[in-house]
Amino acid sequence: MNVQRMRLKKLNNTRDLGGFPVADGKKIKRDKLIRSGRMHKLPPQTVSALLKKGLTTIIDLRTEREQHEYPDTKINGVKTVNLPLVCTATVGITYTKSMARTMLDESKRIKTEFGTADNYMSSMYETVLFGDDGRRSLKEFFKILLEAEGCVIWHCNAGKDRTGLCAMLLEFVLGVNEKLIIADYCASKKFQHTRRFWQKAALVIAPMPRRFKHILIALMEAKPQYIIGAIDKIKELYGCVTEYCKQSLGLTDEQIELLKSKYTE
Repeated sequence: MNVQRMRLKKLNNTRDLGGFPVADGKKIKRDKLIRSGRMHKLPPQTVSALLKKGLTTIIDLRTEREQHEYPDTKINGVKTVNLPLVCTATVGITYTKSMARTMLDESKRIKTEFGTADNYMSSMYETVLFGDDGRRSLKEFFKILLEAEGCVIWHCNAGKDRTGLCAMLLEFVLGVNEKLIIADYCASKKFQHTRRFWQKAALVIAPMPRRFKHILIALMEAKPQYIIGAIDKIKELYGCVTEYCKQSLGLTDEQIELLKSKYTE
């Protein structure tokens, strides 16, 4: 199955999980679970399209400062839940005001502490999945899905890392095949190709050492090894992703069945 982007203006990394096949020949319901990047300054036609899909709830995974700098478009009748999912990459890069200075400082730290961006990303994903703050937010994420009616959108800044980890966990719980889960994660690279092109072009002319530019460019990627590494770590510690959700996030068998009944058909 090819992962398709929703064609909505100003939303270049937004997709409906609807149609993803799950166990027993079922599929995820359409217009129920949508993942996205930030929803800043959305044009009226995009807002209208989302409302037609029955949007009732937006889960904003960004920090308070990110929300302040790029606030979500207010949509009448839609509930927004602020649920920061904080990781080291977020603190260092995503939402500080002096972006150029911060990016340079963060790239130096990554080089010193982790050696490569790949090592850094692996560490960051583990912080989200296994750290106390991350687990609390992920537990709340599932609680919102259990209680919500209508269509739910969750998003961070780019819609790749924090959004991608939430999508991965949810897809496993609903019974999506692991190969498709990985493909969904990697689709962010394709959908953000134009945006990343210009970001990389800006880095080329930025006054910083080339070795640091390589690190920052690597952080923009949605490499399969990042999500595969996270999945493998979960399996190493818990046996499978669903068991992680049960033991670490407190999901019960009854709640898992409720999620399946609400979001699959």
